[in-house]
Amino acid sequence: MDAHKISANQAKEQWWWSKFKEKDKDKDSHPWVGKVLSSAHNQSVSVSQNTTTLRMADAAQQQQQQRRRRRRIVVLISGSGTNLQALIDAQNTPALPDVEIVLVISNRKAAYGLTRAANADPPIPTGYLALQPYLKADPKRTRDTYDVEIARMVLEARPDIVVLAGWMHVFSEGFLDTVGQQRQLTVINLHPALPGAFDGAHAIERSYEAFQKGEVEKVGAMVHRVVKEVDRGEPVIVREVEIKKDESLEAYEERLHRTEWEIIVEGTRKVLDEIPPT
Repeated sequence: MDAHKISANQAKEQWWWSKFKEKDKDKDSHPWVGKVLSSAHNQSVSVSQNTTTLRMADAAQQQQQQRRRRRRIVVLISGSGTNLQALIDAQNTPALPDVEIVLVISNRKAAYGLTRAANADPPIPTGYLALQPYLKADPKRTRDTYDVEIARMVLEARPDIVVLAGWMHVFSEGFLDTVGQQRQLTVINLHPALPGAFDGAHAIERSYEAFQKGEVEKVGAMVHRVVKEVDRGEPVIVREVEIKKDESLEAYEERLHRTEWEIIVEGTRKVLDEIPPT
């Protein structure tokens, strides 16, 4: 091929390249090139839009699932709130995932558990209603109407479960009837004795004394469902606690409380796991 032909071919090639480069300035000068570039651009935008839409949909679905899984807990206390603290520490951890303690109610104004709730991160709303001041405020009030008022406070928080964590007050039928009629809630209680043994108050001291006297061989604690019969509801978690002959009540009590902190979390999660997603 002679130099003239090479030069002509090079000139032709340079002409096409110069026209191709002019596409950004004027696509109409080469409709075919403009259509190809426009189609590619539209496809790129479409893919980008679809990807963004899918990501937004996935994020919305994840948020919806998180909201659906989150369970609301109301805790009732009377004292220092160490059992409450166990729940606070466990919430939204693998031990008690996707939960929110939405309200803590005390029947004693000086209960340190109220301070624990206020110091939580984020702070937990609290309520207070003592029996005797409530009764004295109106002669028509009774223990039963007090229990109904506590039930009303509980229901306003829209809980999925109610946990009695050191609640030193035996509910009358008014509480369970009100809760059961307006919303089917599971109410659980932490009791420092094994099922069927030492129902009611002072269970720790009574079980300790019974063991030291040789009247019982085993002691422990349980979480049970609350029914009208005191401490006779179906057990959710039962745990025996080691007790030693001639050891002090304080030594046994410390060991017992550590067990209580474990089973109140386990029992709460077990009941919540039984609730179908909403």
